[in-house]
Amino acid sequence: MMRATKTKFVREYPINASAKLLYPYLSTASGLSQWFCDNVTINGDKVYNFVWDGTSHFAEMTGHRTNRSVRFLFLDDRKQPVSDPSYIDFSIESSELTQEQFLKVTDYTEEEDVEELSELWEHLLQNLREIVGG
Repeated sequence: MMRATKTKFVREYPINASAKLLYPYLSTASGLSQWFCDNVTINGDKVYNFVWDGTSHFAEMTGHRTNRSVRFLFLDDRKQPVSDPSYIDFSIESSELTQEQFLKVTDYTEEEDVEELSELWEHLLQNLREIVGG
């Protein structure tokens, strides 16, 4: 069976919101479900279920630094780890020079169309900016 090649999509988006305000939207089920996908639930094993168009995608939060960054590592349909897993990494960064805030998104995915990924993330960040007022 051929393994799909993955795309590592990395972009920084200016966002006019403090890290403290932003972080819950990146790290909690209620926050993520407001802008990132249709719904998010977390089961007892701390497995996140991201729902897009009625389809579940399971993930574990494998790293987080409060008000700084969070990473979600995607699992298979049986909620088991896979080799070379897809992941999404959110990192809140600020420019020392301009004091501007950025949300750095790293999306390691099977989606090969970078233009489509770019449009998707633009759309998602637009949703997020409307919510946080940034």
